Amino acid sequence: MLKALTKYWWTFLVRGIVAVAFGLGAFLWPGLTLRVLVILFGAYALTDGIIAITCMFSNRSENDRWWVHLLEGAAGIGAGLIAFFWPGLTVVTLLFLIAAWAMMTGVFEVIAAIRLRNEIQGEWAFILSGALSILFGALLMTRPGAGALAVIWIIAAYAIAFGLLLVVLSFKIKKMGTALEEATTG
Repeated sequence: MLKALTKYWWTFLVRGIVAVAFGLGAFLWPGLTLRVLVILFGAYALTDGIIAITCMFSNRSENDRWWVHLLEGAAGIGAGLIAFFWPGLTVVTLLFLIAAWAMMTGVFEVIAAIRLRNEIQGEWAFILSGALSILFGALLMTRPGAGALAVIWIIAAYAIAFGLLLVVLSFKIKKMGTALEEATTG
């Protein structure tokens, strides 16, 4: 396996370079990257919806709740089509969903901390984390563009770091291959 790995060391190099290029592209053209992510989400949702409906038809006689798969499939197909035809709406909707989730989570954390204040120590940290979640959600709702940009920057930073690590790994594998070849021929 090591021999096969060292033979194709260059694939790690290419993957690393592509990842770094994607990361740099995401930093330079965040709007384009966001559109690509929305298209990928749309493709996933559409495929998932089609598979759910296919499952519904194949198990309809055995499953008395076949209509659940039909609804799930229709929702997936609908979400996929919306992502393809109205990508801007998809991004904003996704960010509002994340914002609402963060705010609800924050409220529940604050309530839990207040209820548990006599039973736990450091409830202030629980309250603070809840308040932070509420603030994050509110910021996303009031500035969805900034939230989308932050997500793209995180993805871009990850892609660059991942790519650089793959480039380093490729050269280490190449070096191991050279040492392995010398050991077997020498």
